[in-house]
Amino acid sequence: MNIDLGKLLLRLGFGGLMIPHGVSKLQNLLSGSPQFANVFGIGEIPSLILAILAELVCPILVIFGIKTRLVSIPVVITMAVAAFVIHGGDPWGKKEMALLYLIGYTAIALVGSGSFAVNKNS
Repeated sequence: MNIDLGKLLLRLGFGGLMIPHGVSKLQNLLSGSPQFANVFGIGEIPSLILAILAELVCPILVIFGIKTRLVSIPVVITMAVAAFVIHGGDPWGKKEMALLYLIGYTAIALVGSGSFAVNKNS
């Protein structure tokens, strides 16, 4: 029971805190002149759409506990890119948030959703 409450707290906390980052990227996309890093060489718009999926759609699914382990993976990848590529040369304070999300979503991917989820232990 306590373990499942801990998993719920991880899902609600990290999911809820990530959503505003995804919303801001969605607003960027809808602004008419979106700008975003093209890290993988696929273009700014496709890169931005992938970041929106990872920072908005995936956290919503994590909150509800839908395919939690699977949908945590895009967030982990996105936060690794943010921490080690986008902010790789920046001071600690610039990459700290991405690293915290990376750790949190890695933990969620490893432990799963728990029993308080749509897909229990997914």
